[in-house]
Amino acid sequence: MILSKSCEYAIRATVYVALKSRKNEKTGIIEVAEAIGSPMHFTGKILQTLVRKKILSSAKGPTGGFYVENGQDLFLIDIVRAIDGNGLFTSCVLGLEKCSETQPCPMHDQVKPIRDLLMAEFCKKPVTELVEECQQHKYFLK
Repeated sequence: MILSKSCEYAIRATVYVALKSRKNEKTGIIEVAEAIGSPMHFTGKILQTLVRKKILSSAKGPTGGFYVENGQDLFLIDIVRAIDGNGLFTSCVLGLEKCSETQPCPMHDQVKPIRDLLMAEFCKKPVTELVEECQQHKYFLK
């Protein structure tokens, strides 16, 4: 597992909300939770974090719900950073505090290229592309 469970759910939630937003629809917590297979209260906390970090937007009231702003450029890295921070790309794989470029741990040189590649892939993967791929593979059929 590379990403935390919260981050996995946040990615799925963002993709689902973006899919609904593409149809000019807003969606609620219950619908998102059912669509992504996450407990409702956990989903609610994740969605609120995504709103606070400006990944998603929300509106209250009878026509309210969660949505992605029209024209908003979102990338996978934005969601990862909002939920898990940069630790995946910066923390020592062995958990050593003093690991750095100048004082590398025994695994540093082997892990750094993988982290750099992962960061590059996350930075270039737009949420819109994830939405298209999910539609193509018939995920989130609601």
